[in-house]
Amino acid sequence: MTELGIYGGTFSPPHNGHIRSARAFARQLSLDRLLIIPTYVPPHKHRSPLNGQDDSLIRYEMLRIAFNTDENDKNGVIELCPYEILQKRTSYTVLTLRHFTAPDTRITFLCGTDMFLTLGSWYMPEEVFKLARIALARRETNPENTKKIAIASDYYRRMYGAELVEIKTIPDQISSTELRNLIAAGEDCSGYMPAQLCEYIEKNGLYKS
Repeated sequence: MTELGIYGGTFSPPHNGHIRSARAFARQLSLDRLLIIPTYVPPHKHRSPLNGQDDSLIRYEMLRIAFNTDENDKNGVIELCPYEILQKRTSYTVLTLRHFTAPDTRITFLCGTDMFLTLGSWYMPEEVFKLARIALARRETNPENTKKIAIASDYYRRMYGAELVEIKTIPDQISSTELRNLIAAGEDCSGYMPAQLCEYIEKNGLYKS
């Protein structure tokens, strides 16, 4: 049985929390492959250019820099995958899971807290839960979220027969939205991202307007 992990998201920009979560995901579940798949256009957002350019291509390049990889991570497990970008359509997770479904392959889909709590409202959630095991990687320690996660987990198991697992990660109190705001304000963000990524964002003037 091949253990395939999928970690999707906007990643605008990717940061240390994303990197730690991905590596913990691959290690704790002994994944054979972990695909990092940036969205083209998330269902809940509008497509917006970065500095007049295709933001999906810029986000893909930022991920390549963040994971220090041209295509494959040095350990051969983590791979950057442009599948959703190449489709040039709204990125529905169920369509991606269908694409990667294969005999003798178990797919596990990684979620952060906010994503996990909204799974029931996603497009065709019953098929999402059927096609993939769901892994939760919390980067926060909010006790209110702990209660919400327990309620949601019980609902997903009862309603969809969901298989759920939690990945242990180091709490990280920064989000991509907060990071964009810091960059726009000219703050030092070197503590939140790899140095090479900070240099790329600064050189290209990203998130300044």
